[in-house]
Amino acid sequence: MATHTPASPTTIRQSEELGQLVRQYRIEQGLLQMDLAGLAGTGNRFIVDLERGKPTLQLQKVLDVLDLMGLEVVVKRKGNSGHGE
Repeated sequence: MATHTPASPTTIRQSEELGQLVRQYRIEQGLLQMDLAGLAGTGNRFIVDLERGKPTLQLQKVLDVLDLMGLEVVVKRKGNSGHGE
């Protein structure tokens, strides 16, 4: 997986991609899954499921974990990719 910096946006199209990104940033920050779970006020299972890309996780909890890690979600219209409207 390519290394991402906070300044380089990453397009996420699958929950697995988000999970991989969260895992990468967690490791870069020197945190164990249980450390992140404790900081986020979630169970360890939630972090495991998030990193595995479980598609049915609660969105607000995911957003809270991303915020805690110094990440944010930005929604924008797609460029001329031939998808969407």
